[in-house]
Amino acid sequence: MHRIQVIDSHTGGEPTRIVISGGPDLGGGTVADQLKVFRDQHDKFRSAVVNEPRGSDVLVGALLCPPADKTCVTGVIFFNNVGVLAMCGHGTIGLIVTLAHLGRIGPGEHRIETCVGVVTATLHADGSVSVANVPSWRQVKAATVDVPGLGKISGDLAWGGNWFFLVENHGLALDLKNVEQLTDASWRIRQAVNTQGFPEVDHVELFGPPQSGGHSRSFVLCPGKAYDRSPCGTGTSAKLACVAADGKLAEGADWIQESILGTKFTGRFRWLDRAKGEIAPVITGTASVNAEATLLLDDKDPFCWGIR
Repeated sequence: MHRIQVIDSHTGGEPTRIVISGGPDLGGGTVADQLKVFRDQHDKFRSAVVNEPRGSDVLVGALLCPPADKTCVTGVIFFNNVGVLAMCGHGTIGLIVTLAHLGRIGPGEHRIETCVGVVTATLHADGSVSVANVPSWRQVKAATVDVPGLGKISGDLAWGGNWFFLVENHGLALDLKNVEQLTDASWRIRQAVNTQGFPEVDHVELFGPPQSGGHSRSFVLCPGKAYDRSPCGTGTSAKLACVAADGKLAEGADWIQESILGTKFTGRFRWLDRAKGEIAPVITGTASVNAEATLLLDDKDPFCWGIR
C-alpha cells in the first residue's frame, strides 16, 4: 500500500491537486530534467493522481520537486489527465496558497522553478496571488484554418507558457449552458490547427464580450478536452501578448479576463522587446484550499493507476 499526501484547492473554480509527499524519485537536476523522467518513467503515477476513480478530467496535478535553482522555494511539475503541462497559471496560484496553508511561506515574493523557467509569485496580505509569468508573445496574427463543420476560422497563435490558438469570430455564445457546443467547436478547431501548420498548439481559447465587468470573456479548452473553469493564467498571458501587439492595452494597465464561470483574473504586462512583441505578463487571482487527503495505491486494485 503506497500513500500519497495531497492538498486540493481551486483557483476561480479550476481545481489543483498538489502532491506534497509520496511522489516518485526523479533523480534531481533541473525541473525540466525531472519532468522528462516523470513523463517517460512515471506516467502511471500521473494517471493515478488525477484520473478517475480518484480524480477527473478537469483536475490538474502539481508535483513538488527539488529546485536546481536554490533561490526558489520549490520546483513544480504540472500535469493533467493526458500528460504533463509546460506551465500552469491557475495551478501556480493554487500552489502558493497551498504552501501558505502549510505554513511554508508567508506574504511576499517567492520564486518557483518550472520546466519552462523560473516564475515569481507574490502572496499579498489579502490572500490574493500575482504570478510573474514566463515571457509571452504572439507568433502569428490571423492565421486561417479550414475547420470541418465550421468552415474557415481565423485566430492568433500565441505563447503564454503553453501554446494557444485564440479565436474571436466563432459565432458562439460564451455561456455555461453552451459548454458542450463550445467544447465541440474548440476541439474541431484544435484538430484543424494541429494538422494545418501548427502541431504545437494544445489549448484553444474562444473569446468575446465581457459579461461580468471585465474586458473580455473566454472559454479555454485544455489538452485533455476539459474546459478551464478559471480564466486560465497562461491563456490570459497569451491574450495580453495579442492585445499588447495590437496596441489595445497600455503597458502597466489592468486587463480583467473573465472565465466561462464569470470568475476573474487581472492581468498586466511590461514590454521586454517591442520589436519582437515579447512581454512579461503578471496575472493576479485567488485560490481556496478545500481538502487534505491521503491517496492509497494498492496494486490489488484493478484501477490502482487510474482509468485511462
